[in-house]
Amino acid sequence: MFRFFESLVDPYGPYEQSDTPPRRLWPFLAGYIRPFRKVFAVTTLTALLVASFDVTLIWYVGRMVDLLASAPPQQVLATHGWEFAVVALIILFLRPVISGVHVALLHNTILPNFGTMIRYRAHRHVLRQPVGWFESDFAGRIANRIMQTPPAAGEAVFQTFDAVAFAVVTVIGSGAVLADADARLILPLVIWFGLYCLLVRWTIKRAGPAATASSDARSAITGRVVDSYTNIHSVKLFAQNEHEMDYARDAIETARAKFFKEMRIITKMDVMLTLLNGGLIVSIVGWAIWLWADGQTTAGMVAAAAALVLRLNNMTYWIMWATTSLVQNLGVVQEGMETITQPITLLDAPEACALRVGQGEIRLEGVSHHYGRGWGGLDQISLTLKPGEKVGVVGRSGAGKSTLVKLMLRFYDAEQGRILIDGQDIAMVSQDSLRRAIGMVQQDSSLLHRSVRDNILYGRPEAGDVAMVQAAKRAEAHEFILQLEDPQGRKGYDAHVGERGVKLSGGQRQRIGLARVILKDAPILILDEATSALDSEVEAAIQETLYGVMQGKTVIAIAHRLSTIAAMDRIVVLDGGRVAEQGSHAELLRIPDGLYAGFWARQSGGFIGLDEETA
Repeated sequence: MFRFFESLVDPYGPYEQSDTPPRRLWPFLAGYIRPFRKVFAVTTLTALLVASFDVTLIWYVGRMVDLLASAPPQQVLATHGWEFAVVALIILFLRPVISGVHVALLHNTILPNFGTMIRYRAHRHVLRQPVGWFESDFAGRIANRIMQTPPAAGEAVFQTFDAVAFAVVTVIGSGAVLADADARLILPLVIWFGLYCLLVRWTIKRAGPAATASSDARSAITGRVVDSYTNIHSVKLFAQNEHEMDYARDAIETARAKFFKEMRIITKMDVMLTLLNGGLIVSIVGWAIWLWADGQTTAGMVAAAAALVLRLNNMTYWIMWATTSLVQNLGVVQEGMETITQPITLLDAPEACALRVGQGEIRLEGVSHHYGRGWGGLDQISLTLKPGEKVGVVGRSGAGKSTLVKLMLRFYDAEQGRILIDGQDIAMVSQDSLRRAIGMVQQDSSLLHRSVRDNILYGRPEAGDVAMVQAAKRAEAHEFILQLEDPQGRKGYDAHVGERGVKLSGGQRQRIGLARVILKDAPILILDEATSALDSEVEAAIQETLYGVMQGKTVIAIAHRLSTIAAMDRIVVLDGGRVAEQGSHAELLRIPDGLYAGFWARQSGGFIGLDEETA
């Protein structure tokens, strides 16, 4: 039975992706509600039926009191026994079935699947954002919004069905029961209901913004805390525990102040509601007793009226809390929407096709990119890498080396000019096909918090264990991998490496990253300080491996250690975002007062003062 309800909606089903999701709340939710329309319709019906049962039972208690008082017990049972039996059967069988369907739809169909669908689609949308988008926000805050928005949206839907439907039916049903006794009893109910609606409106108007502010403040805490944890090595290295505590405390105190404001609203609402409900109880029960004393109604109707207003009294607190919770959850959803509805700014061209790499020629034509600042980055770079050519790139910090790599991988679109691979503009091919054609070994190889096997196979998931081990051996990683064991007892290639590979040394991370690229075997290779984390002995072995990997590929190697690129076919020196010099190692050394010659002359142990100013 549970499986039936759980499978009524597939949260992973196909849907139309949008590069520009709606930024307003209800249009945003409408897209997620669409697959649940039939389920919501049935849930609404069952909610109305369950609420109607409750009101009807209160009315029937009043009727039963009057029946029991109208004649001797034997006569009442003889005349109305069948009626009591039918009501008992309805209570025992029909009511539980309808209530069970309602609860199953809420708890087994809507709550698990609605939140799952939002989380899945939101994560899919965020993953499509360009690298620059992630560089502009805390990873912790992004993750927090992805995680907190779905349950908040699910709770909002739950409160709508569980509270609003019951409230509507209970108020309407109470009015009908009271009107049956005396139409004048509706008057205090109508006055109370109008005042109650005003109180709800007052609460929503204030609680909504307060809830959004509290949610945003909590996300700020998460962002700061995760930032500290992610950079725990720096925190410990510089003995900045207290600084981090002060940094977090500022955000925590801000969140507390926001929460104070939110709770003040709730307290005021609760006090006003208690006064309002007290007036309802006294007015309706008192009036009903007066009518009974005057002989205008029965004792059973007084009992029913008393039961109804007491139920309304209890229900209004629940409805008010549910309404407040609804508004708070919608506030959380709106806060989450700030992240998960941001448009995708770096898209494939409408007719983008897969990149076809033949020879591997790379050509930059008048490429400029300054990150929208007007300075820094690259400035009018024109450069051609012949098929299979190995090119080293050097320059001071800020010369444009990293920008060159990011543009080649299309992490950003060039502000001016274009980059072509085998004559194909990379802006006109799909991003995935472009990045599949490029292998990159970075200075700090970032690993996933998964097994060594998962990390290496990330380069080519369809490759088997044999190819994976072979790649690890070529990267001089196989021997140390076999010695690994994580705290859960997983060993070798099954051992997990920790977040960003923190359980491994820098050299070990670098070698696993290299194994991943070797396995990928892409026709274009980018080396960004590929051996900087290795000791001299391992570096010598890895260099031999790298030279083997480079064979038949077009290579761009960025290096501060000039000895690692001295044997390249050509070396390009960047300065101020432009090509200042280019040529072989020997040719560049012969340039009088050349930048490269100056770097080489000042190097110590193979390093150069690239961050120093030169005359």
